[in-house]
Amino acid sequence: MAEKVKVCNINKEKGYLYYLDKNGNVSRSKMARGKEKGGGAEVVEETNIQREKGYLYFIDKEGDVSRAKMARGGKKQ
Repeated sequence: MAEKVKVCNINKEKGYLYYLDKNGNVSRSKMARGKEKGGGAEVVEETNIQREKGYLYFIDKEGDVSRAKMARGGKKQ
């Protein structure tokens, strides 16, 4: 299924969304809760990962950068 691209061991804090930004670095943004505003992206770790087409990149449960092949197409109606 998913394969590890880079081991980062990031400790995720509650209330933040962790993702791979357009520069290939691991960033986080505060999630909006009720009347609280979200946003304010900050770089957590510089990884400079070059993305390949057809893969979904994400931060896994261990805090590492992983990727999975995207499902394309589907059942015809």
